[in-house]
Parts: sequence; C-alpha cells; structure tokens
Amino acid sequence: MRKTGKYNKQAGISIIGMIFLAGIIIFVLSYFNISIRSIINSPTGQENVSYVREGTKSLWEIYLAKPVSYLWNDVCVNIFWKGFISNMERIRDGQATDFDKAGNNLQK
Repeated sequence: MRKTGKYNKQAGISIIGMIFLAGIIIFVLSYFNISIRSIINSPTGQENVSYVREGTKSLWEIYLAKPVSYLWNDVCVNIFWKGFISNMERIRDGQATDFDKAGNNLQK
C-alpha cells in the first residue's frame, strides 16, 4: 500500500556540509595537538600525497579523460554553447531566435 503525501528521500551531504565537517575535523585535530602541516611535510605524508596524486592522474588519463572530453566538446559545446551564442547574436542583430521560430510554428 502506497502512502500519499509523503515520499522516501535519501539525502546526501551537501558542499556546505562537507565544509562544515572539514572544519570540525580540523578543530578536533587541533584539540589533540596534531599538526596537519607536519603530517603532510613528513616523508610518509609526502609519499602518501604522491601516491594519491599518481593514482588520480592515472584514473583521469585511463578512465575519465575520453568521456569527459566527449561530454564537454560534443554535448556542451556543440549542442548548448553554439546554440546559445547563435541565439545571442540573433538577439543582438534584432532577428528572430530559435524559440521565436518554434513559437511561430506552434501558432499555425
């Protein structure tokens, strides 16, 4: 049986929540006199940072570069940006935009 008026929403953490959580973590580390700078500047910390940097670079180059490039170049630029620029130029020149032309076809 379905309940009306209510829905089941799974909420995630927002960017503001992540910033707030990072602030709490920094304050807790400060309370226990743990220096983030000394951890990062230590040889083990540098090794860990290099490992994460190399892993992230490999992840980008192997798995993410092609799909993101496709989405950016073929979807965002070709479909949305070029149409946006074309319509802005038409507005500047006092011509009918794609929306005006589509609206005229609907009225017939």
